Amino acid sequence: MTDMIGKIRGGRHRDVDADRLLARMEAVDRFLRAAEDHLSDSRLVAARTVVERADARLARSRNHTLVALAGATGGGKSSLFNAIAGHDLSPVGVRRPTTGTTHACLWGPPAGAVELLDWIGVLPRYRFVRDLDTDDEAGLRGLVLLDLPDFDSVERTHRSEVDRLLGMVDMVVWVVDPQKYADRLVHRNYLREFHRHRDNTVVVLNQADLLAPTDLQRVLEDLRRLLDSDGLQGVPLLATSAYDPASVDQLRAMLERAVAGRKAALRRLSADLDAVVEDLSELVGGSAGKADVDPETVRRLVDALAGAAGAPMVGEAVELAYRHRAADHAGWPPLRSFRRLRPDPLRRLHLSEASADSVVGATSVPAPSPAERSAVGLAVRSAARDAGSGLPEPWQAAVMTAACSRLDDLPDALDRALATTDLGLDRPRLWWRLVRTLQTLILVIAVVGLGWLVTGYLIRALGLPPLSYPMVGRLPLPTVLLVGGLLAGLLIAALVRPLAAAAARRARQLAEQRLRAAVAEVGHEHVVAPIQDVLHSYAAACEALADMRR
Repeated sequence: MTDMIGKIRGGRHRDVDADRLLARMEAVDRFLRAAEDHLSDSRLVAARTVVERADARLARSRNHTLVALAGATGGGKSSLFNAIAGHDLSPVGVRRPTTGTTHACLWGPPAGAVELLDWIGVLPRYRFVRDLDTDDEAGLRGLVLLDLPDFDSVERTHRSEVDRLLGMVDMVVWVVDPQKYADRLVHRNYLREFHRHRDNTVVVLNQADLLAPTDLQRVLEDLRRLLDSDGLQGVPLLATSAYDPASVDQLRAMLERAVAGRKAALRRLSADLDAVVEDLSELVGGSAGKADVDPETVRRLVDALAGAAGAPMVGEAVELAYRHRAADHAGWPPLRSFRRLRPDPLRRLHLSEASADSVVGATSVPAPSPAERSAVGLAVRSAARDAGSGLPEPWQAAVMTAACSRLDDLPDALDRALATTDLGLDRPRLWWRLVRTLQTLILVIAVVGLGWLVTGYLIRALGLPPLSYPMVGRLPLPTVLLVGGLLAGLLIAALVRPLAAAAARRARQLAEQRLRAAVAEVGHEHVVAPIQDVLHSYAAACEALADMRR
């Protein structure tokens, strides 16, 4: 029978360094931290599950190897489990399903293995300890062998339990029988999905004693063909029978090698990480993308925001207010009271006394027109499209979402930016004061001349001796003072007007620069910064993925 029990074909296991595995896990964790705020949970759930599972597995005993016997109903899985254990531990029968609860057999002291079994959820009453009383059993020290429920069970809970445990064990021994070894359910739903875990997979054709030697050879070759098509090239393939100790010894020997290496858990986790890398590679491209938003894009955004905020209107109001205040301070004094009847353009917009350190109310700047609001929306989306160009689709969507995340807050933020911007008109200019002083002095001179003339007129009207006025050429000095003062005041006012206009234009330019800077700050906070956050997260995700691949 030993000659009949077939050939073993296996591949060389790759070495897995524990420190490197931990570094790769840390890289996955960094990827998740970088992406979790920008990508949907459904795209990251597999990676997060692997990280959590790896953390839980490595936190428990590394001196034990979890090996699961998985198979369909009637394949003799439980009989093989009992044959390896040397005792009838798992019930064997013909009723479907045969195995409904996971059984576990531990070789050696239970210290450390208890935590593993608690973690995977094997009930204490289904745990068995195999004493290492012989040299034959000593080679299996540290093995935790599981007999899983039948994965083709009519009970859905059994299949769910199998799927859960297959994601947690270190190594899987697939048990198939001559009648159902080619079953599509086994290959399509299970074996094919384990192509990344070839190093930790063994396939057993059980009940080989039911086949003639020639039929056994033919079935083994056909099964090997199917395994190769499933992506399981090089996976060990054994022919066993619970009634042939020699064939069971071949499987035990393979289990002994897996236990002795203490690498099965690391290989399983490394393969899980390989699968994570493959899945996450679809979420990032080959490069880290743009590091920042293009300056030209930012300029267009600021132009649109400035227009929607009313910055051009405020700039015009600053120019008019400068002229108004310059005329009020440096104009001809007799006309000042009439000028004060006209409202100050900035005070009319509630912008004159704005201060970033005080409570700021809403301004009276008109709300943006529909065209201006549309321009802002287009500029924001254009900035997002430009920044996200070249990124994978999920990250492009994340950039767009981030760019538009605070659109509703923009109107109030822009209004506050206008209200708190120092427009440079809170204090009178020095030259205003100098001209005001000069105009006051000239007005006093004119008033003195007028008073002198009025006094002389009254004296003559009363019949008193007339006053004798000093002469300036042919004109009396009081007349010179009065007329000269009036003409000088009007002349200075006329000369001040173009000077004030030029200074008003400069004041408008300075105010518009400050307004634009304030609007740019709002645009950065509400649009550019969220985009940059996504771009930086994408770069961090690319770096983490590169570390995962090393």
